[in-house]
Amino acid sequence: MHTLTHFRLCPFSRAIRLALAELDIEVELVEERPWEWRPEFLALNPAGELPVLQIEGGPALCGVYAVSEYLAEETPQETDEGEAEVFPLFPGHRPQRAEVRRLVDWFNGKFNREVTHELLQERVYARLRPGAPGTPDVDFLRAIRANLRYHMSYISYLADHRRWLAGEDLSFADLAAAAHLSSVDYLGEVPWEEFAVAKVWYARLKSRRAFRTILADRVPGALPAAHYADLDF
Repeated sequence: MHTLTHFRLCPFSRAIRLALAELDIEVELVEERPWEWRPEFLALNPAGELPVLQIEGGPALCGVYAVSEYLAEETPQETDEGEAEVFPLFPGHRPQRAEVRRLVDWFNGKFNREVTHELLQERVYARLRPGAPGTPDVDFLRAIRANLRYHMSYISYLADHRRWLAGEDLSFADLAAAAHLSSVDYLGEVPWEEFAVAKVWYARLKSRRAFRTILADRVPGALPAAHYADLDF
């Protein structure tokens, strides 16, 4: 069995967990606190970043980009009926796949820099670090929330003009976006009441079987928002 080194609220880890679940690939989960910079973890991935997928009998794949591209080439699995099924992470023709990758880069790059990373630093990681200040910076949180509304408007626009974010097919772009939003939603920071179209899109993903383990996540010292696991939020 493969092993996935992750952190429960890490959006990159969550995106890969969703992809693995959609592909019906079971892995052993090993949790890592990336801010601790443990020598053992740095020996596994010198970049000190999550996730890391250790292939059984094979190499360690480091980072969401490498792992997602590896999983995109997963061989279809035989079902009980003998039919081969596979979830295409990057579906469609070349222009469509390019659009998927553009949006994946948007969420794992721009959204992460402007929202997820900073919010987790302020509200979760700071609490878990020994000796770190426990009170978030109110002005900084206000700026993060303004950034989030900008991104929610873009998600709403995409969801209103397409069946899924990158086009007609569910793709890794949806999983990446949902992974970031799920981390933010854990903290109760997503203003769903202001973005009905984005909420409908997210509810469709939240109801998928692949999302079950994500919704079951709990971080000691940081309880989720009351609606976090509610499918009818």
